[in-house]
Amino acid sequence: MGVRLRSMTDVCLLNLALADLLLVSSLPFLAHQARDEWVFGDAMCKLVLSVYYVGYYSGIYFIALMGVDRYLAVVHAIYAMRVRTRSYGILASIVVWITAIFSSFPEVLAVKLSNSNATAKNVCGRDYEDKGGLRAGAIFKMNVLGFVIPLTMLIFCYSRILLTLLHSRSAKRQAVRLVMVVMVAFLFCWTPYNVTNFFWGLHVRGYFKDCESSNALFLSLQITEVMAYTHCCLNPLLYVFVGEKFRRHLLRLLSKRPCLRCSSLKAYLSTASGSVYSVSRNTSVDERSTAI
Repeated sequence: MGVRLRSMTDVCLLNLALADLLLVSSLPFLAHQARDEWVFGDAMCKLVLSVYYVGYYSGIYFIALMGVDRYLAVVHAIYAMRVRTRSYGILASIVVWITAIFSSFPEVLAVKLSNSNATAKNVCGRDYEDKGGLRAGAIFKMNVLGFVIPLTMLIFCYSRILLTLLHSRSAKRQAVRLVMVVMVAFLFCWTPYNVTNFFWGLHVRGYFKDCESSNALFLSLQITEVMAYTHCCLNPLLYVFVGEKFRRHLLRLLSKRPCLRCSSLKAYLSTASGSVYSVSRNTSVDERSTAI
């Protein structure tokens, strides 16, 4: 059975899942290197890290696009009926993928297999001729393109969504709570990593060169990087499982199968209110009445 994409939301969710899968697919290779060394050859080194960077940027960009989609659905509900279509969703997704690929440069050009002088092991990573300037510049670029700009878009979109919901007669507490959860999850997972990565860039530029600071930064980078990757696991919970349409289909599936342990889940699904998208239907009615 094929997947039917009926709206911009469905297209964005599908591409967000693909972006997360790209990023996650590269992690086993990087985990093996962290435990031992790179044993997969130079070609796989370039392929895996290229997939990693494209998945990294595209995942962040599709999260920002989901924020724009929800902003249109709630704040500009009538206008959204014309632009939140499958065709516009596909076009926006193509633009996001192209942007993510271009954002991956020059990192992907600097990826190669080398031998570490300290450990005498094969290492797959970025190797710039200018060890300080270009490497630090790539780190700061990741901060700006992969965090600052998407975060600015999310803050704008979700702040406007919150204002609209709070002033709407049909506003639901779950919709407001969902907006807050999405923002908190993004900030909790990505802020520590990007802040640590920024200080690591300063370290590459020549700051914090003492051994204690260097070790602390390296350990913090490993911990916060794991926190950032967990956001890929949270995305299905934040963008799919809380959706009204998904809950409706899941409830229909559970009702066909007797399951004593699923009784509480069935009760929640049957009584849970709609998500941000369902609120947009009532919001559009309010906007029509004011427009008339």
